[in-house]
Amino acid sequence: MSPLLPRIVRASAVYDLVVTTGFALPWLAAATFGTLADGHRKLGLTGSLPDADDPFTVLFAGLMGGLVMVWSVVRVIQPSLLLGAADTVARGLFCLGMVVALTEGASTVIVGLLVPEATWGVVQGTAVLVALRRRTLTT
Repeated sequence: MSPLLPRIVRASAVYDLVVTTGFALPWLAAATFGTLADGHRKLGLTGSLPDADDPFTVLFAGLMGGLVMVWSVVRVIQPSLLLGAADTVARGLFCLGMVVALTEGASTVIVGLLVPEATWGVVQGTAVLVALRRRTLTT
């Protein structure tokens, strides 16, 4: 495996930890939704926002945030080709979800999350493909 792949997998995991921490616990999720709403209003963006007072919204944000944080810690500790490939697929699913939300009227503040998510997906996915090709050529 290329020495670059584990560094990319680990870096993408650290990025996820930083971004997702704000969603991992109920009181953090509510505050994060408030911050997103402030940015939405200040930038004059269109679309709907999550309701920080809705218990289901906060519940699902916490579930997603907690799961992504655990997944990120695993990738920080043990970056690998398999975990990089799985995370690349997960990033594609997250991007798909964000695009669907945008087409359904969610706040365009989501673009601020979508662009780095897609960028990490391309960077990590490219590193995974390169590692797979090298692995195939050497075996």
